[in-house]
Amino acid sequence: MEWRQWEERGKETRVEQNGGVDIPPIESIPITNNGLSREYQDKRSRGGSQSNSRDPGLAFSKEETTHEERKPKRKVVVMIGYSGSGYKGMQLNVKEKTIEGDLFAAFVATGAISKVNSDDPTKSSLSRCARTDKGVHAAGNVISLKLIIEDPDIVRRINENLPPQIRVWGIERTNNSFNCYHLCDSRVYEYLIPTYCFLPPHPRSLLGKLVLKDAELGDIEGYNSRQEEVLDFWPNVERDQVEPIISQLDSETRASVLQPTDKRDRQAASADGERPPQNPALRSVKTAYLNAKRSYRIDTRRLQRVRDALILYNGVHNYHNYTIGKSARDPSAKRNIKSFTISENSPFVANGIEWLSLQVHGQSFMMHQIRKMVAMAALCVRTGCPLERINESYGLADISIPKAPGTGLLLVQPVFDNYNMRAVKDFQREKIDFGKFEEEVREFKQREIYDRIYREEENDHGFDAFLTNIDNFSKDSFNYLTSTGITNTAKPSRLDGNKTRCIERVETQIDSEEEDESAGKSRLALEEG
Repeated sequence: MEWRQWEERGKETRVEQNGGVDIPPIESIPITNNGLSREYQDKRSRGGSQSNSRDPGLAFSKEETTHEERKPKRKVVVMIGYSGSGYKGMQLNVKEKTIEGDLFAAFVATGAISKVNSDDPTKSSLSRCARTDKGVHAAGNVISLKLIIEDPDIVRRINENLPPQIRVWGIERTNNSFNCYHLCDSRVYEYLIPTYCFLPPHPRSLLGKLVLKDAELGDIEGYNSRQEEVLDFWPNVERDQVEPIISQLDSETRASVLQPTDKRDRQAASADGERPPQNPALRSVKTAYLNAKRSYRIDTRRLQRVRDALILYNGVHNYHNYTIGKSARDPSAKRNIKSFTISENSPFVANGIEWLSLQVHGQSFMMHQIRKMVAMAALCVRTGCPLERINESYGLADISIPKAPGTGLLLVQPVFDNYNMRAVKDFQREKIDFGKFEEEVREFKQREIYDRIYREEENDHGFDAFLTNIDNFSKDSFNYLTSTGITNTAKPSRLDGNKTRCIERVETQIDSEEEDESAGKSRLALEEG
């Protein structure tokens, strides 16, 4: 079947799955037919001076490429898994270390890509099923391209040229018009999050004081009922773990330690922005708070509230507040979430911290969408606001939803049901099936992804830093989490396709990690990965 027929069939399937609405899996972005950004091709057309070691072909001389034996290339899918730690994302970037950069280098080193084609991945028709951001992992992902696969041992040889955190599971032949991005039906992601992320903000934090003050204006009974199982958490921590430290301090030090976090940090900073060594007493108090969070074990009522929040994402909704650069009037902001659940093995304890595994299955995702969905659910539960706030976020008003840390996100696998139904019968090709590598994937996922996530949280406390930043953010950007709701915060949505500058500035300030601004603007509508 030719590509145009596949495209029409895909459109019919999307309309049927999405209740009569065609939600395309790809946006109007500067991507060429082979899946590489025009930015990359423009750099290549201007010469190799801007390239680095991610352009492996620059090492070959003209004589080497001229006398190389020509071998046939075949269109294939390559099923891969990787840990994104230490990488600037999946997509090839000539200036950064990326997953595709290392994969392409391994293909060249093993002869799967010829020397003459090694200087430009566009010659191999490279495309990816799902792009993942900086630090995001994948137990299963797919790229499609043209490779030389005469060697029956090619998979083993490629893996020998890759670091342990990147694996090729298998390679399968496809028809020549195959494009893994266009023919992917849906994608399944997992997000690992510590259960302490569903604890309420500390009562002395700005957000903690804000939500309580607003609730006291007429919703205190409702607020207390929604927070019933955690109302005594912070008073008990103060009494049992913090007060024994505080009681040993002199009055001046005690007053300094008990200041709200944002005020204390501003006073600690010197004129040149450098922070002096932290007060030992303050360090002890912070450690006590952190240990209390790490020791938290979620109540069954709290767990059910998380489930109830995630269910509200199911179906087709307008997710303009869950990405960047889209207005509420943009049709492409509508996405279909098939399911969002807590995995059966949750909660579980790893490295002394209790975790939840969240699984989301959707047709396609916009940039940052999953991380913002997780953050919104966590914020609604922890602040005790009505969960209907999630439904309200699909409306016309613009609100600032932060991105949960990328550390916890991984692509489980893409789904190719429609292609697989025809692969054997019509194309005489094997299905795209990760099930054949189940044991290998499970062992890799535990060693290179799960254990790495647990270690990073244990050492860096990334989730705690993310929540502390939000709880002490000095603007009124999170007033929508109060009992009053979105009308207390929201800005009217602009009709010109851009969010208000105020919203964009806030989202930049509350990000938990450094982002490449220029790269972000050039990838506004790309998949979450």
